[in-house]
Amino acid sequence: MTVLELFGVSKRFGRVNAVNDVSFAVERGDLLAVIGPNGAGKSTVFNAITGIYSLDAGRIEFNGVRIDGRPTFRIAAMGIARTFQNIRLFRFMPAIDNVMAGEHARLHANVFASMLHPPSERREERQARERARELLAFVGLERAADVQAGSLDYGSQRRLEIARALASSPELLLLDEPAAGMNPREKESLRELLHAIRDRGVTQMLVEHDMSLVMNACQRIVVLDHGEKIAQGTPQAIRSDRRVIEAYLGTGA
Repeated sequence: MTVLELFGVSKRFGRVNAVNDVSFAVERGDLLAVIGPNGAGKSTVFNAITGIYSLDAGRIEFNGVRIDGRPTFRIAAMGIARTFQNIRLFRFMPAIDNVMAGEHARLHANVFASMLHPPSERREERQARERARELLAFVGLERAADVQAGSLDYGSQRRLEIARALASSPELLLLDEPAAGMNPREKESLRELLHAIRDRGVTQMLVEHDMSLVMNACQRIVVLDHGEKIAQGTPQAIRSDRRVIEAYLGTGA
C-alpha cells in the first residue's frame, strides 16, 4: 500500500529550480533513501512534504489525502514526523522532557486541565512519562532520562531526536542526515535502530550522504541531481546506474 506519493513536485527559489517535476511513491513498510550531491534538492523535498515549503507545482498525498498546503502541525497530527539536518533539541531540558514534548500532538489535556491538574490530566501525564521512558530505552538512552540534552554526546543527541520524533506515534518518519557526524560504531548502531523502527511498523524515508549506511540499511533509493529525479530502484540497481555514477563523480556522458 502506498503511504506517501509525490506527483510532479516543483519548488523554485527565485530563478533556481530547487526541485523540478519530482514524482515517486513510498510504500508501507519502506525504508527508502533519498540521495544525491549537495544541492540536489533532498532537504527541499523533505521540507515540502512536512509543509515548511509551499509548492510551485504538483501535489503530495499521504494515505490518499492531499497534504501540500496544510500547516506543519496538521501534517504532524496526521502521522508524519521528522528530524532535522541540524539537531534541534531543547538543550537545557532533560532527555525525558524532550521526548515528552514530541508526544504533545497525541495528548488531550487542554490549558485549563494543565492548570488544575485533575485526575485525568495526571493520569495522562504519567502515561506520557512512561511512554517517554520506553522510547528512551528503545533508542539505548534509558540511563540518560534525567540528563540535560545538551550534555549528551553527539550520537546520543541524534538518537534522542529520533526518540522525540517517534513519541508522536508517526506512521511515516523522515530522517534528515541521521548519520551526520557519527563514527563507524555509531553508524552501525544507527543501522540496527532503523531496522528496529521498521519492525515496529513505521515507514521511513531518510536523506543521507553515507553510502555504506544507505546501501546496507535501505530497501529502495531515489536519486536526485540538480533538483530532478535521475534514478530510483534497489541498492543493487542504483550502485551500477551510469547516471548516478556520473552525478557523484562529475564525469561526462
